[in-house]
Amino acid sequence: MIKGINSSGRYLTVSGGHPSTTYISPGSVGSGMLRYNGNMNCIEVNDGNMWKQLETGHATVELNPETESLLEWVRLERTKQRLREERIEQNPALKKAYEAVVRAQENFDILDKIAGDEEPGIVVGYNFNTP
Repeated sequence: MIKGINSSGRYLTVSGGHPSTTYISPGSVGSGMLRYNGNMNCIEVNDGNMWKQLETGHATVELNPETESLLEWVRLERTKQRLREERIEQNPALKKAYEAVVRAQENFDILDKIAGDEEPGIVVGYNFNTP
């Protein structure tokens, strides 16, 4: 049983299952007892009046294709970032170039703040994809 999943969100798809199916009539004699029916190869539950076959349907929860794609992109970007960081630490020339990029990004950030004063919330600049 799945409880508490918001299936109306953009990133999850919930399908299947039978949430309205009830098997047990509380208070009835024998209700809630389970048995395996070898003739029908299924599990049955007693609802207090009769044996009912348990539903074989089940809910599935999965990410939608856009979310899977975004997560894959993030995973690849993280891997590239880690490799870049390792190379920067191992190579003095790359480290010096990276430090220059960081300084340039800081300068762009300052300019963005100055330019952003005219239109609050709008930031103009370039992202150097620094690790």
